[in-house]
Amino acid sequence: MSSRKQSPGMWRRARRGLFSLVAIAVLALLTVVVANSALLFRITTGGDGTPTAPLLIAHRGVHQPFDTVGLTNDTCTAARSLPTDHHYLENTVPSMRAAFALGASVVELDVQLTRDGSLAVFHDWTLDCRTDGSGVTHEATWSELRLLDIGYGYTADGGETYPFRGTGVGMMPRLEDVFEAFPGRSFLIEIKSNDPAVGEALVRFFDVHPAWLPAVWGVYGGPRPVSRFAATHPGVRTFTAGSAIGCLTEYVKGGWTGRVPGVCTDATVYAPVNLTWLLWGWPDRFLSRMRAAGATVVMIGPHVPGNVGTRGFDDPGLLSRLPPSFDGYIQTDRIELLGPATR
Repeated sequence: MSSRKQSPGMWRRARRGLFSLVAIAVLALLTVVVANSALLFRITTGGDGTPTAPLLIAHRGVHQPFDTVGLTNDTCTAARSLPTDHHYLENTVPSMRAAFALGASVVELDVQLTRDGSLAVFHDWTLDCRTDGSGVTHEATWSELRLLDIGYGYTADGGETYPFRGTGVGMMPRLEDVFEAFPGRSFLIEIKSNDPAVGEALVRFFDVHPAWLPAVWGVYGGPRPVSRFAATHPGVRTFTAGSAIGCLTEYVKGGWTGRVPGVCTDATVYAPVNLTWLLWGWPDRFLSRMRAAGATVVMIGPHVPGNVGTRGFDDPGLLSRLPPSFDGYIQTDRIELLGPATR
């Protein structure tokens, strides 16, 4: 057997080739870094040219907070209330009035379709947890629901006391009660079902009350009823839990290129405050790209693996994580804390 000695020229060419590959890789990396650098790009005004400021979405108005540890879809949240210094109950006119007074731009509320076709403003699928009634909410008539005590099930001490019993009788509103009480205010309507009949009921509601449609900041919930509503009201912001995170998922995959995925166009984007480090170009390049795509960014609380539902942006200390340029929305479960803090 014999071997040939490689000439010095071949080694030089190999080294030059390797150097070229390394240089190309470094240049590509620098291009990505520069294109997404937070140091080289600043936003100083909002999309309309005015100074930036966040807007607040009060989830269920001012309400009784609850322990979210180990929460499941079947957990009775009223039975695990946390102590508060206020008396407001979620999804009621007084709680919404208080939320607007505290600085909310939008109040989120939940709707359930009753057996006789009304849209009741109530969160739970069943009545047993929060009220003195029982059974499935949508199987009751409005005349039955309006008589219930919606404060019946709240306890913050494991059932030793029920401080709101008797205070919530007749306080469950219908959707028309809300719009009548707050002319000129904005609402985010959550459809607590995937039944298209609820979307159809919402369509009929605004056919009867078209003057209230501009007060709808958005409609979200189950894909089937939301799609039914969106088909007849394409100018209203609509989204689902899947679409709210779909844009971010795709952006994390390919945002390093500077390209905004098509799924983000005109989307409503929910961004957990503890995952912004994943967002290419955060803060200002990301916000500018979303703005150019017509997307609305909603900051929410920290994502906790395995946690059911969306955590509110409830700790005023988290506001320091948002840039001065942020002019999107913050969704909070504690408007009584965030409202004063953002002022």
